[in-house]
This record gives sequence, structure tokens and C-alpha cells, in this order.
Amino acid sequence: MIDVIQRSGVMYGRHAAAIFVALIAYPFLFPRTALANETGDENSRMNIVLFLIDDLGWRDLTCQGSDFYQTPNIDRLAEEGVRFTNAYAACAVCSPTRAAIMTGKYPARLMLTEWLPSGRWNPYSKLKSGRYLRSLPSEEVTLAEALQDAGYQTGHVGKWHLGDDVFSSPIHHGFDWNAGGNPHGAPGSYFFPYRGNWLVPKTKQRAKWEVFVDGVEGEYLTDRLTSEAVKFITDHQADSFFLHFSHYGVHTPLQAKESMVAKYQDVAKSDRQGSPVYAAMVESIDQSVGRVVKTLQDLALEDNTVILFTSDNGGFYKATNNSPLRANKGAYYEGGIRVPLIVKWPGKSKPGRVLRDPVTSTDLYPTCLAMAGIPQKPHQHLDGLNLESVIGGQGNLPTRSLFWHYPHYNSHPSSVPSSVIRRGDWKLIETYDPEGVELYHLGQDLSESRSLVSKHPGRVKEMLQELSEWRVSVKAETMDANPDYDPSKL
Repeated sequence: MIDVIQRSGVMYGRHAAAIFVALIAYPFLFPRTALANETGDENSRMNIVLFLIDDLGWRDLTCQGSDFYQTPNIDRLAEEGVRFTNAYAACAVCSPTRAAIMTGKYPARLMLTEWLPSGRWNPYSKLKSGRYLRSLPSEEVTLAEALQDAGYQTGHVGKWHLGDDVFSSPIHHGFDWNAGGNPHGAPGSYFFPYRGNWLVPKTKQRAKWEVFVDGVEGEYLTDRLTSEAVKFITDHQADSFFLHFSHYGVHTPLQAKESMVAKYQDVAKSDRQGSPVYAAMVESIDQSVGRVVKTLQDLALEDNTVILFTSDNGGFYKATNNSPLRANKGAYYEGGIRVPLIVKWPGKSKPGRVLRDPVTSTDLYPTCLAMAGIPQKPHQHLDGLNLESVIGGQGNLPTRSLFWHYPHYNSHPSSVPSSVIRRGDWKLIETYDPEGVELYHLGQDLSESRSLVSKHPGRVKEMLQELSEWRVSVKAETMDANPDYDPSKL
């Protein structure tokens, strides 16, 4: 009984409506091993390791076209697996994308469209910011819960940023084990004791980010998280496991090991894609991937483990150059939402394939179910598609549109409240403040330098209509006129 409550968050989670008698009977009627047997021997199924990197830009890997950042281990994953070049984050900021991965639903459908806890809306802005939830809804059956119910050991390492420790931590959403996940979106420091010491807006109180109190002086957070991940894999080598390895890097504060920074400082400024410190942070992430893969190899698990690698949004403008993509994190041009996606699925993915199918964060949920041999849950991952057929080279994805909705203001350059639709190579952006419409053909203009609104009025009308109907269907929040609007106070 206690185990069920702790593992799936029954007291606060999706089973909250169940009667107490059913809870008592649950462990006896449906033991974990029995549920696992529905999908085969739990010890013979594919393990899943999902790397989610924070703020990693689309071109911040050598295999993605960078000649500045050094990422040999991640590049090797791409060589041994498949690489999607039209992969998207579900949002241009972090928390909504993370929620989309966990639920298979668009942030607008979840009403979780802003990073948490945020609250940056200026009360004198032209429009009132849309409402949003402050944590991942406990009613959602997360990817971790689905795998946990099927007998997987589930572990979360690193950034969570989807709610507080009391009601909405990784443990409340299907993870048996959590190392480093808390409400915060960034560490105070990447070096032990990892504490922040900054002023909280409005309250003017000092906030502290603290985790891993048993660290040692000089310990680097990316390395420590990797050690935790290695421990989880080693402890569960005899089980089927799901590891959600969600790095805090390469989010700010920009901090890296001095020995690694030095070699990037030796590169001429004209040849740099970004900050030398950021480059060293990227390399530390690459080393982390290498350590995890080496662990799988040493434990003879490599051929039985799927590895996914992606990012939660585009690169931060002060850290890296997203060119040829336009803009950066927080914006709804390609630089803010297009991200790397690499999948190595032993026995399924053909090594070295490059896939151009437009895919997005919500697709990871149903795809991971397929990797685990678990039946699809279309009532849950409403907005995701199983990518198994394209990864295996056995078919094409059905024609569909991808959507984004961000009814908020934020401080990132080029960011304005907006909704977006991509269908085929066509992408339309509808902005709310200032009001406007932009249309681009990404196949001919990847940098989104020439809006084609005046040349294709029929297409604009059609895509605006589809975007409007989608917002209604997911009950997206609107931005209404603000009666307190005062441009002199902005």
C-alpha cells in the first residue's frame, strides 16, 4: 500500500478519484510483475535512456554543422542511430516542453504554456497574459507512470522544473528515484555546493538552490549528475529501466571547468560560434553522454538500450549563435524552437540515417511506449505520433500540422506573444502584440528572412483558419485587452 502511494503519487495523482478499497486491493490484484508480464518478460525488453539537454541550440553539435563545439560522443550516437533535422521543441521556453514530453500533449492543451514559476507579466502591458498552471497536472498519466506500471524501474536525474517538492516532484509523477530534480530551472552554481544567492522578485528575500549536500569542493554539477545516472543504471542492470537524464546544462549561469574553457579561448573570436565557457559546458555534456554509453557497454546493455538525445528549446542568445536559424530561445522563429533529436534504437534504427520529417516533443511519449513494447495510449498522448516506422525506415508519418501557442510576454530578444502553425514547408506566425501575421517557406528560406504574406493570401487565410480551429479544440488561453494598459510604464 505504502509502495503504491510513493511510487505513483496516488495521494495527489491520477488515482485520486479511486475509492480507498480499490487502493487497498490494487497491489494484490495487479502486482507489478503481473503488469509487466502483459508486455513480455520485463528483463528482456529494451531499456530507455532519454537525454534532455537544457537550452542546447539546433546547431550546437558537430553532427549538426558546428565547427566550434566538440561533441564526439554525441556525434557517434548520430552515426549509430538516426538524426532528425526537422525536430521541434513544444515550446520556446523550458517547462512547457518538459510537460509535453511527459504527457504527449501540447502545452496549450495542458494549460502549461510558461516556464515555472515565472510571473513576469507587466501589469501595464497592452494585453493580459494568458493563465497557466504552476505544476504538471497530477491527473496526467506521464510517460514515467506508463513505463512504471509496465514493470520498468524509473529514474529521474537532473532538472525537473514542473512543480514543487511537496505535490509535484518526479516521485509524484511516476519516478521511483529522483536525483537532483526540484522546482528550480537552473542551479545557483555549477560547482559544489551548487548554491544560488539571488534576490527573489517582489519579496526581496535571498533564495538558495541546494542539492547534493554530500558533494566535494570543486565538484562539477554535470559530472555529479552523470555519476548519479551511472549508479542508477548499475543498480538496475538486471531490470528493465527508464532513465530520464535531464541535464541542467547548458542553461545559465555559464560556468565550466577552467581547463576546458582554455582551449576554446585559444580559438580566434572570428571562428567562434559562441562563448568559450558555453563551448566547455557543451563538451561536458558530451563527456556525460560518453560515460553513460561506456557504462552500458561495460554492463553488456548497449544492444538492449535505446538512447534518445534532444533539447527543450533553442539556444540562448548570449551563449551561442543559432545561425542560419533566426532568433533564439524564447522566440517562435526557428532558432527558438528547432532542436537536435538523435535516436539510437538497436535493431531498429539504420545507422547514419538523416530524417527530415517534422517531429516534435509530444512524439517522444508514444515512441517510447513502442520501444518498450507497450500498447499505445492515444487517449493520453493525444498530440504525439509513434515515430517507430520512420526510425526503422518502414514507412512515412501521416501528413499533419504542428502547433505552438505562447500567450505571454518574456524578456528574450525577438519574443512576442504568438501562435504558430507549420504544415509541410510552410510556417505561419500570428503575433498578438504587436498584431501581425508572417508566412515563410522553410524549404526555400530556412532563415525566415522573407515573409510571403502578400504573395500567398489564400494560404494565409487557410492556415490562420486551421490555427484558430486548433486553439479552440485544445481550449487554448487567450490574451485579452488590459484595462490598465499604460505604455508610459512599460
